[in-house]
Amino acid sequence: MEYAHFALALALMPVLFGIINLRRMARLGGQPLAPTRVSILIPARNEAANIGACLDAALASTGCEVEVVVMDDGSSDATAEIVRAHAARDGRVRLVQAPSLPPGWTGKVHACARLAEAATGTHFLFIDADVRLAPHAAAAMAAHAEVQSIAMVSGVPRQIIKGLGEGLTVPFINFLLICYLPFGGRSNQRKPSLAAACGQLILVERRAYEAIGGHGAIKGVLHDGIALARRFREKGHDTEIVDGTPLATCRMYEGFAHAWGGFIKNAREGMATPIGLPIWTVLLAGGHLWPWALLPAGEAMLTIFLMFALRAAVTWRTGEPWWTVPLHPLTVLVALAIQWTALVRSMLGYPAGWKGRAYAPAKA
Repeated sequence: MEYAHFALALALMPVLFGIINLRRMARLGGQPLAPTRVSILIPARNEAANIGACLDAALASTGCEVEVVVMDDGSSDATAEIVRAHAARDGRVRLVQAPSLPPGWTGKVHACARLAEAATGTHFLFIDADVRLAPHAAAAMAAHAEVQSIAMVSGVPRQIIKGLGEGLTVPFINFLLICYLPFGGRSNQRKPSLAAACGQLILVERRAYEAIGGHGAIKGVLHDGIALARRFREKGHDTEIVDGTPLATCRMYEGFAHAWGGFIKNAREGMATPIGLPIWTVLLAGGHLWPWALLPAGEAMLTIFLMFALRAAVTWRTGEPWWTVPLHPLTVLVALAIQWTALVRSMLGYPAGWKGRAYAPAKA
């Protein structure tokens, strides 16, 4: 019975955070008051299957002036040709070729740094090639940054989830941010350690971005969203996570194997640390998995009900498929398996690989 009480206590923390964050997470609208030019910046490496639709959505932006700059980062497919075709039809599109990757940099971070150098806007909106912006997204994010005096605005796009492999993995992103991040990444809490962002959708105010050193200040990281948000806060600037569901959509991974590799890459700079992961394991396994072993205790049944109710609330707010809700315990189990795999691989010296590049683990 004491174990069941402990599991219930572990579950009450995400319930509390989740209720507060779901209520207070900003949903954006409006247009900038001051003259605004948003540079939509897209790093692309072998993205022929995505880049055309990404550009079409970006060019449909309304409410502010936009330019779209694509960095072709050594693609071996038709990415560059597709961008050139769009540029020939619309003068707002530019293609830039990435220089060779310098030592100490990761590919996406280097591409973003070079994109910022090529951009002419008052704000930079960094998006991945698999993101489809809503027409109002660029203007709404720039307006929020202006009105609230926030240097960096980010949100998790509505995730397009197809198939069991994606349903077991992708929903954990929103669940973790909403239910386990104190203050939900809002700008009224300025501690760098509580900063977070989604690298799929990040808008920054140009002057603040340049003042903190831009992506050059985080050149060796793989999880650019977290690192950039922390850098902004360390330098005295506000950052905020907003509701990205109405701003964009994204199918970030296709199938379980793709998701597994992508999440392992990011895990090394998130939960998968020798000190942090045991704590996270107690929090997640204790609150979401352990109660199943304690049935039919009443506290265990209550804990399981609370976890499914919380997951359902997050699913409703973020527009994820309802069929993923019953998978929640398996989602937590898979998330922990990913984190422990990433930690063990890092400790054994295995490099993190992504898009044909390998990055050695950081030395302690």
